[in-house]
Amino acid sequence: MHTVVVDASKQVGWIEVVCGSMFSGKTEELIRRLRRARIARQRVEIFKPAVDARFSETDVVSHDETAIRSTPVEGAPQIVLLAGSADVIGIDEAQFFGAELVNVCQQLARDGKRVIVAGLDQDYRGEPFEPIPELMAVAEFVTKLHAICVVCGNPANHSQRIADSTKRVVVGAGESYEPRCRRCFSPLPQAPSAPPSPSPTGSSVPLTASPDATSNAPDEPAVESPSSS
Repeated sequence: MHTVVVDASKQVGWIEVVCGSMFSGKTEELIRRLRRARIARQRVEIFKPAVDARFSETDVVSHDETAIRSTPVEGAPQIVLLAGSADVIGIDEAQFFGAELVNVCQQLARDGKRVIVAGLDQDYRGEPFEPIPELMAVAEFVTKLHAICVVCGNPANHSQRIADSTKRVVVGAGESYEPRCRRCFSPLPQAPSAPPSPSPTGSSVPLTASPDATSNAPDEPAVESPSSS
């Protein structure tokens, strides 16, 4: 019989990934978790790619205009240098950081930090958007969110590009993308969809409610007790 010795004095870190299409609430969920960590009096540091200045140059801002102060960085290695003594690290728009973000998150988790990453898991062509798929593979907890398809009202897991560009990375919001389901999605840029047609009674076709986010993570990770970002 083997004896396993656990060092209870060493804080255990982990990685949480929040992913999905655009307009699915990824940033909103990231902000919610970070604010709860602050309520628990944990030290929090938040980072975003400097290239993403759509709503603010310094804040992480969701599409519903929820905001939280962050530090813009040019590359993932800066996150390690700036993390300091934080207990919780939040990273938004992770797909803009590239493959090196995986090693950065792994290092932070090994250092005992809770790392929460939000980003697109697919690009505008519906293909895996690195580094999110690899982060999902090494993360302890993964949450997949869905938006509402603007064409038919079904759960949407694709980001349909409506801007006239075939570059893989085009920073934009409602003027460049809209959420689509599997059936209504096209891997090629399209014109914006028309609003749902009125029903014979004059009311709009009702949208199907988005399903609750599914996750193998507990709603409130254990570290969210007063003591730990």
